[in-house]
Amino acid sequence: MLGKTIKLFFLMLVLLLIPSSLFAETKGEKATFAGGCFWCMEHPFEELEGVSDVISGYTGGRKANPTYEEVLSGTTFHFEAVQITYDPSKISYSELLDVFWKQIDPTDPGGQFVDRGLQYRTAIFYHNEEQKRSAEMSKEQLNKSGRYDKEIVTEITKATLFYKAEE
Repeated sequence: MLGKTIKLFFLMLVLLLIPSSLFAETKGEKATFAGGCFWCMEHPFEELEGVSDVISGYTGGRKANPTYEEVLSGTTFHFEAVQITYDPSKISYSELLDVFWKQIDPTDPGGQFVDRGLQYRTAIFYHNEEQKRSAEMSKEQLNKSGRYDKEIVTEITKATLFYKAEE
């Protein structure tokens, strides 16, 4: 009996000493971008101060819980995308948009670079009206900049369910 009491005491002591932040849910705003291969899109955002999480997955399609193989087939109409959790007091949504535009060819409707197919199209999935306005404004500015000689075809659409990709 004494042995169990001592073990319980030490367990409670350990739990009290562990910072509660380890158990806290990641808080922050979400940004979701499709820019071709999601693994290629992760790194540029992971390096940014104020970004706490970057998750690869699928969004914008017609099937619940799609697998990589199903998305790759093009039959689910999902985009490969990254969902970013960020602290808007450290990095703005506009700054995230600037990074996004630098990773893609926004004039290519058939995919990105060597990755071809519906799942590799580019899109900005907005989570609120402020993000929608920022995305539309940044797309318009890029169109007017003369940087591209073709029309920008990156879609701007409301965020839908995001399915985390398999590891």
